[in-house]
Amino acid sequence: MLLSLHVKNLALIEEAEVDFGPGLNILTGETGAGKSILIGSVNLALGGKAQKGLLREGALYALVELTFSVEQPQQIQALQELDIVPEDGQILMTRKLLANGRSVCRINSETVSAAVMRSAASLLIDIHGQHEHQSLLTRKNHIRYLDARAKKDLEDRKKEMASCYHTYTQCKKLLEEASLDEEQQNRELSFLQYEIDEIAQADLQPGEDEQLEKDFRRLSHGRKILDALSECRELCSDGSDSVSDTLGRAVRALLHAAEYDERVGALSDQLQEIDSLVSDFNRDLCSYTDDFEFSDALFAEISHRLDQINRLKSKYGKTIEHILDQKAQKEAEVEKLLHYEEYRRELEEKLSVSERALSDISDEVSRIRKSVAPVFEQEMIRSMKALNFNDVRLKLEFSQSDHYTENGRDDVRFLISANPGEPMKPLDSVASGGELSRIMLALKTVLAENDDMETLIFDEIDSGISGRTAQKVAEKMKQTGANHQVICITHLPQIAAMADFHFLIEKTSDDMSTISRIRSLDREESILELARMLGGREITDMVMRTAREMKEMAADCVLK
Repeated sequence: MLLSLHVKNLALIEEAEVDFGPGLNILTGETGAGKSILIGSVNLALGGKAQKGLLREGALYALVELTFSVEQPQQIQALQELDIVPEDGQILMTRKLLANGRSVCRINSETVSAAVMRSAASLLIDIHGQHEHQSLLTRKNHIRYLDARAKKDLEDRKKEMASCYHTYTQCKKLLEEASLDEEQQNRELSFLQYEIDEIAQADLQPGEDEQLEKDFRRLSHGRKILDALSECRELCSDGSDSVSDTLGRAVRALLHAAEYDERVGALSDQLQEIDSLVSDFNRDLCSYTDDFEFSDALFAEISHRLDQINRLKSKYGKTIEHILDQKAQKEAEVEKLLHYEEYRRELEEKLSVSERALSDISDEVSRIRKSVAPVFEQEMIRSMKALNFNDVRLKLEFSQSDHYTENGRDDVRFLISANPGEPMKPLDSVASGGELSRIMLALKTVLAENDDMETLIFDEIDSGISGRTAQKVAEKMKQTGANHQVICITHLPQIAAMADFHFLIEKTSDDMSTISRIRSLDREESILELARMLGGREITDMVMRTAREMKEMAADCVLK
């Protein structure tokens, strides 16, 4: 369940905090007050795309925070599979938008990708936007809705089918690519053999390039290194005033004085240690200087070898290991071409096996779909009748496509008759905008009743409806709120009257800025808001009585 929403510096909202409750949560307000911005902020926090201009003017960042309570074992397990563990039974999802266009997503204070955010959100909340009902007109979505209803029976099998489909398409692709004639095979063999020989003749050794680059750097600055070594040797050991000679005199001077003072003796011991370290350094310096070689021939040899390796890297890979891997792959390609017909037969066999596996699992999935479809149809009809589709008939029509997809070969289409005597026709040819809104509401409630989804959000589900139909929609929303948390933006007083929790979104302006605010309404304030929705500019005593009666009738509806 969504416990709270915190929004800061988003569009018209300077800062807002909303604590939602169980049941039906209603949001109302004048057109343009910022209701859709509030729902948009929820989408944003759940990993949705951030539109330009969302940041409040002058703000350095915008912030949206959602707090969910998670109690259902299935949800907890699914979240844990995403490496998300509820803390004290809660999930905190945060999205921060920065002025430079970047955004940061966090779950329980840990940074995650927007993709992980969306995956987690899909387990916790279902949002129905203002125009989502239009997706009913897209035929390919119909099978998705059926599969959502059959999720518990289909989930594992659909994963298996997706895996089989991937294997099948890969085999099919490889077989399509394996269509070389003899002349093409010979050309390919010749080119591959040339590349293999080129790599083999280089006799590359792993790590060789790193050592060569170190030697190249050293030799390319050989003169500077020798000059530095010579100067250091002169100063430390060879010159009459060298560090070694000067330290020797200092040691001898302190040795005489140490006979008379213990503290001088301690200083003398320290200086002797320093003299010993300098002597060791001078020996190492002389040894390195004597061993250091700078050979133009050696430098040219290293340069040539590095050029050869870098040329191979530009053709076959960024490292010697990658080049050697490429050589092994090309040798495997040669072996394949030398036995090309055998390779094609193996591919054909693999394709045949993968197609049989895909056909078997597709048939099994299809059987499950067809067994769930009649139940789904009856649930939809009952739900639609509750939304004032009095004589509705609905059927899922199955057909098979001539090719496989991740959904198998099933093609599903909703057929509907909303009026007596009318034949059943495809949904897109008979449903009006208002009817689509109600059908989508019926669909959402049916799916919610058969899923673990706890929170449903409806953004202006009342589009295109009024009168008795509006009352039916209100009753359906209330009924759904009995088993789920429902958050709904509405313009209809019939729906608003059903609220368990009523929130008002208001817009205030002055010469400097415009701000949207949201606040919770008590019963009397809710009745006043209903009166505003009923009466418009002037709220008369009669309008107030009507609003109060609507609130009381809503309470009676719940009791019944």
